[in-house]
Amino acid sequence: MTSGDWNAGELMSIVAARQLRDGMVCFVGIGLPSEAANLARLTHAPGCVLVYESGTIGSRPDVLPLSIGDGILADTAVSVIGVPEIFGYWLQAGRIDVGFLTAAQIDRFGNLNTTVVGEYDTPTVRLPGAGGAPEIATSSGEIFVTMRHTRRSFVESLDFVTSLGHGRDGRTRSRWGIVGRGPTIVITDLCVMRPDPETMELTVIDLHPGVSAEDVVEATGWQVRFADRTGVTEAPTVDELSVLRRLRARTSEAHSV
Repeated sequence: MTSGDWNAGELMSIVAARQLRDGMVCFVGIGLPSEAANLARLTHAPGCVLVYESGTIGSRPDVLPLSIGDGILADTAVSVIGVPEIFGYWLQAGRIDVGFLTAAQIDRFGNLNTTVVGEYDTPTVRLPGAGGAPEIATSSGEIFVTMRHTRRSFVESLDFVTSLGHGRDGRTRSRWGIVGRGPTIVITDLCVMRPDPETMELTVIDLHPGVSAEDVVEATGWQVRFADRTGVTEAPTVDELSVLRRLRARTSEAHSV
């Protein structure tokens, strides 16, 4: 059963959550990735192990954290270890199945920018910065990206490459011998994209219900490609929507105190 009463933001989180399988070890970014990962844990993937950069392993928060340093992550974790061990033993040693990231900008090859908009020395906007995202992007088994789809975020050329996708030409990972597969899916509030297996250029494989190809073209800063047989994203189920809304309501109540 599906519900017709949903919005694009809810669908984006639900579609992103569906990508996680039970038992996966997931390195989670704050914001949209955290919402999607926790939604997966609360629905079809209860055994998904959530790892946060602050050193928490197996966190099971009842509400979404405000930051990687939010105490609820440590309070609900199976284990809390040092940041160097998170990166050295878990991430760089290949123990992370998937890194879940978002960004301010993305290009056609899945490279991400969370550093600056504009010139580095005199930026229009100074963004939060890299954090652990560059290491997550290169050392995780694969990367899932979720972000809102606008021309300001889906750009022809990044102002700064914070986290490597498939490089400026789509060939950098293989040329540099990077083991991780890089971005394998990008979920937005308009569509779902995957890299073309030959060129590694992001290609639209599914349009969300009610979204046209023209809508995606208008919101993308490059000449976006579409799969030969573009599908339609499955609408949220009643259960998915209910769990997500309860999670958001608990989070809003907890953080408004």
